[in-house]
Amino acid sequence: MRFRPRAVILDIDGTIVDNMALHAEAFAVFAQRHGLPALTPADRARLDGRRNSEIFPILFARDVPRGEWQAYEAEKEGLYRELSRGRLQPMTGLSRLLARLAAAAIPLALATSAPEPNVVHTLAEIGLAGEFPIIVRGDQVARGKPAPDVFAEAARRLDVAPGDCLVFEDAPMGIVAAQAAGMPVVALTTSFTAAHFATLQPPPSAICVDFDDFLDRHYS
Repeated sequence: MRFRPRAVILDIDGTIVDNMALHAEAFAVFAQRHGLPALTPADRARLDGRRNSEIFPILFARDVPRGEWQAYEAEKEGLYRELSRGRLQPMTGLSRLLARLAAAAIPLALATSAPEPNVVHTLAEIGLAGEFPIIVRGDQVARGKPAPDVFAEAARRLDVAPGDCLVFEDAPMGIVAAQAAGMPVVALTTSFTAAHFATLQPPPSAICVDFDDFLDRHYS
Protein backbone atom coordinates (compact mmCIF):
# COMPACT_ATOMS: atom_id res chain seq x y z
CA MET A 1 0.00 0.00 0.00
CA ARG A 2 1.24 3.48 -0.91
CA PHE A 3 0.15 6.48 1.16
CA ARG A 4 -0.36 10.03 -0.12
CA PRO A 5 -1.76 11.92 2.89
CA ARG A 6 -2.71 15.56 2.95
CA ALA A 7 -1.57 15.78 6.59
CA VAL A 8 0.32 13.61 9.08
CA ILE A 9 -0.42 13.21 12.78
CA LEU A 10 2.21 11.68 15.06
CA ASP A 11 2.01 10.30 18.55
CA ILE A 12 5.03 11.16 20.73
CA ASP A 13 5.96 8.41 23.20
CA GLY A 14 7.08 5.27 21.39
CA THR A 15 6.51 6.92 18.02
CA ILE A 16 8.74 9.91 17.34
CA VAL A 17 11.02 8.67 20.11
CA ASP A 18 11.68 5.08 21.22
CA ASN A 19 11.29 5.79 24.94
CA MET A 20 8.77 3.31 26.30
CA ALA A 21 11.51 1.30 28.06
CA LEU A 22 12.32 4.46 30.02
CA HIS A 23 8.66 4.92 30.95
CA ALA A 24 8.65 1.29 32.10
CA GLU A 25 11.78 1.95 34.16
CA ALA A 26 10.12 4.96 35.78
CA PHE A 27 6.95 3.01 36.46
CA ALA A 28 8.91 0.17 38.08
CA VAL A 29 10.30 2.63 40.61
CA PHE A 30 6.85 4.17 41.14
CA ALA A 31 5.21 0.75 41.55
CA GLN A 32 7.76 -0.37 44.11
CA ARG A 33 7.18 2.79 46.14
CA HIS A 34 3.43 2.27 46.16
CA GLY A 35 3.23 -1.51 46.46
CA LEU A 36 1.85 -2.04 42.96
CA PRO A 37 2.54 -5.16 40.87
CA ALA A 38 4.76 -4.98 37.82
CA LEU A 39 2.96 -4.32 34.55
CA THR A 40 2.35 -7.36 32.36
CA PRO A 41 2.20 -7.15 28.54
CA ALA A 42 -1.60 -7.40 28.83
CA ASP A 43 -1.59 -4.46 31.25
CA ARG A 44 0.47 -2.40 28.84
CA ALA A 45 -1.85 -3.18 25.94
CA ARG A 46 -4.83 -1.73 27.83
CA LEU A 47 -2.97 1.15 29.50
CA ASP A 48 -0.38 2.47 27.02
CA GLY A 49 -1.75 5.54 25.27
CA ARG A 50 -4.30 6.42 27.96
CA ARG A 51 -4.26 9.60 30.02
CA ASN A 52 -2.84 9.43 33.53
CA SER A 53 -6.22 10.48 34.91
CA GLU A 54 -7.51 7.13 33.62
CA ILE A 55 -4.40 5.01 34.23
CA PHE A 56 -4.04 5.54 37.97
CA PRO A 57 -7.60 4.50 38.92
CA ILE A 58 -7.03 1.28 36.95
CA LEU A 59 -3.68 0.64 38.61
CA PHE A 60 -4.95 1.29 42.13
CA ALA A 61 -8.32 -0.42 41.41
CA ARG A 62 -10.29 2.39 43.04
CA ASP A 63 -11.45 5.93 42.48
CA VAL A 64 -8.49 8.30 42.56
CA PRO A 65 -9.48 11.94 43.17
CA ARG A 66 -8.06 14.61 40.87
CA GLY A 67 -5.56 15.96 43.36
CA GLU A 68 -4.28 12.47 44.13
CA TRP A 69 -3.78 11.35 40.53
CA GLN A 70 -2.11 14.66 39.73
CA ALA A 71 0.37 13.97 42.54
CA TYR A 72 0.99 10.47 41.17
CA GLU A 73 1.44 11.91 37.69
CA ALA A 74 3.97 14.44 38.94
CA GLU A 75 5.88 11.68 40.71
CA LYS A 76 5.94 9.11 37.94
CA GLU A 77 6.49 11.54 35.06
CA GLY A 78 9.14 13.35 37.05
CA LEU A 79 10.95 10.02 37.35
CA TYR A 80 10.65 9.56 33.59
CA ARG A 81 12.11 12.99 32.86
CA GLU A 82 14.98 12.38 35.27
CA LEU A 83 15.76 8.94 33.89
CA SER A 84 15.47 9.98 30.24
CA ARG A 85 17.59 13.13 30.40
CA GLY A 86 20.42 12.71 27.91
CA ARG A 87 19.16 9.29 26.81
CA LEU A 88 16.56 10.15 24.14
CA GLN A 89 17.07 10.00 20.39
CA PRO A 90 14.62 10.61 17.52
CA MET A 91 13.06 7.48 16.08
CA THR A 92 15.04 5.99 13.21
CA GLY A 93 14.05 7.73 10.00
CA LEU A 94 12.16 10.59 11.68
CA SER A 95 14.38 13.32 10.26
CA ARG A 96 14.06 11.77 6.80
CA LEU A 97 10.27 11.63 7.14
CA LEU A 98 10.04 15.24 8.32
CA ALA A 99 12.22 16.38 5.41
CA ARG A 100 10.09 14.50 2.88
CA LEU A 101 6.87 15.95 4.29
CA ALA A 102 8.30 19.47 4.40
CA ALA A 103 9.41 19.19 0.77
CA ALA A 104 5.86 18.17 -0.18
CA ALA A 105 4.32 20.94 2.00
CA ILE A 106 2.39 18.35 4.02
CA PRO A 107 1.44 19.77 7.42
CA LEU A 108 2.11 17.96 10.69
CA ALA A 109 0.56 17.71 14.12
CA LEU A 110 1.32 15.82 17.31
CA ALA A 111 -1.48 14.05 19.20
CA THR A 112 -0.46 12.64 22.56
CA SER A 113 -1.67 11.58 25.98
CA ALA A 114 1.55 12.86 27.54
CA PRO A 115 1.30 15.74 30.02
CA GLU A 116 2.70 19.10 28.95
CA PRO A 117 5.99 18.88 30.94
CA ASN A 118 6.79 15.59 29.22
CA VAL A 119 6.00 17.01 25.79
CA VAL A 120 8.31 19.97 26.37
CA HIS A 121 11.06 17.75 27.82
CA THR A 122 10.93 15.05 25.15
CA LEU A 123 10.91 17.43 22.19
CA ALA A 124 13.79 19.40 23.68
CA GLU A 125 15.79 16.23 24.34
CA ILE A 126 15.49 15.08 20.71
CA GLY A 127 16.19 18.54 19.29
CA LEU A 128 12.70 19.23 17.97
CA ALA A 129 11.48 21.94 20.34
CA GLY A 130 9.38 24.41 18.34
CA GLU A 131 9.21 22.17 15.26
CA PHE A 132 5.53 21.27 15.67
CA PRO A 133 3.15 24.26 15.68
CA ILE A 134 0.16 21.99 16.33
CA ILE A 135 0.29 19.81 19.44
CA VAL A 136 -2.90 18.35 20.89
CA ARG A 137 -2.72 16.72 24.31
CA GLY A 138 -5.19 14.35 25.89
CA ASP A 139 -5.85 16.80 28.72
CA GLN A 140 -7.06 19.37 26.18
CA VAL A 141 -9.98 17.28 24.90
CA ALA A 142 -13.05 15.78 26.54
CA ARG A 143 -12.00 12.14 26.22
CA GLY A 144 -8.62 10.46 26.01
CA LYS A 145 -7.54 7.59 23.80
CA PRO A 146 -9.09 5.16 22.81
CA ALA A 147 -11.75 7.82 22.14
CA PRO A 148 -11.00 9.70 18.89
CA ASP A 149 -11.07 13.21 20.39
CA VAL A 150 -7.36 14.02 20.30
CA PHE A 151 -7.02 12.98 16.66
CA ALA A 152 -10.24 14.68 15.62
CA GLU A 153 -9.01 17.90 17.22
CA ALA A 154 -5.66 17.61 15.45
CA ALA A 155 -7.43 17.24 12.10
CA ARG A 156 -9.61 20.24 12.92
CA ARG A 157 -6.56 22.38 13.68
CA LEU A 158 -4.84 21.14 10.53
CA ASP A 159 -8.03 21.97 8.56
CA VAL A 160 -7.78 18.60 6.82
CA ALA A 161 -10.53 15.98 6.62
CA PRO A 162 -9.84 13.05 8.99
CA GLY A 163 -9.72 10.53 6.15
CA ASP A 164 -6.91 12.56 4.51
CA CYS A 165 -4.74 12.43 7.64
CA LEU A 166 -2.22 9.64 8.19
CA VAL A 167 -1.50 8.71 11.80
CA PHE A 168 1.60 7.07 13.25
CA GLU A 169 1.10 5.24 16.55
CA ASP A 170 2.80 2.60 18.67
CA ALA A 171 0.01 1.74 21.14
CA PRO A 172 -3.12 -0.33 20.48
CA MET A 173 -5.25 2.27 22.31
CA GLY A 174 -3.90 4.98 20.02
CA ILE A 175 -4.58 2.92 16.94
CA VAL A 176 -8.18 2.35 18.04
CA ALA A 177 -8.54 6.08 18.68
CA ALA A 178 -7.22 7.11 15.27
CA GLN A 179 -9.38 4.54 13.50
CA ALA A 180 -12.41 5.81 15.43
CA ALA A 181 -11.58 9.26 14.05
CA GLY A 182 -11.72 7.80 10.54
CA MET A 183 -7.98 7.94 9.88
CA PRO A 184 -5.61 5.38 8.38
CA VAL A 185 -2.93 4.36 10.88
CA VAL A 186 0.62 3.09 10.56
CA ALA A 187 1.65 1.05 13.61
CA LEU A 188 5.28 1.17 14.69
CA THR A 189 6.59 -1.95 16.41
CA THR A 190 8.58 -0.13 19.09
CA SER A 191 6.23 -1.17 21.89
CA PHE A 192 4.23 -4.13 20.55
CA THR A 193 4.95 -6.81 17.97
CA ALA A 194 3.59 -6.96 14.46
CA ALA A 195 1.75 -10.14 15.48
CA HIS A 196 -0.02 -8.24 18.27
CA PHE A 197 -1.11 -5.46 15.90
CA ALA A 198 -2.36 -8.03 13.40
CA THR A 199 -4.90 -9.22 15.99
CA LEU A 200 -6.59 -5.82 16.16
CA GLN A 201 -9.95 -5.50 14.43
CA PRO A 202 -9.60 -3.72 12.16
CA PRO A 203 -5.83 -4.02 11.95
CA PRO A 204 -3.74 -0.91 11.23
CA SER A 205 -3.32 0.11 7.61
CA ALA A 206 0.38 -0.78 7.77
CA ILE A 207 2.86 -2.12 10.32
CA CYS A 208 6.43 -0.83 10.20
CA VAL A 209 9.60 -1.10 12.26
CA ASP A 210 10.40 2.62 12.02
CA PHE A 211 10.06 5.60 9.68
CA ASP A 212 12.79 4.40 7.31
CA ASP A 213 10.84 1.17 6.90
CA PHE A 214 7.68 3.17 6.18
CA LEU A 215 9.33 5.45 3.65
CA ASP A 216 11.01 2.60 1.81
CA ARG A 217 7.87 0.48 1.54
CA HIS A 218 4.84 2.76 1.67
CA TYR A 219 5.56 6.37 0.73
CA SER A 220 6.04 7.68 -2.78
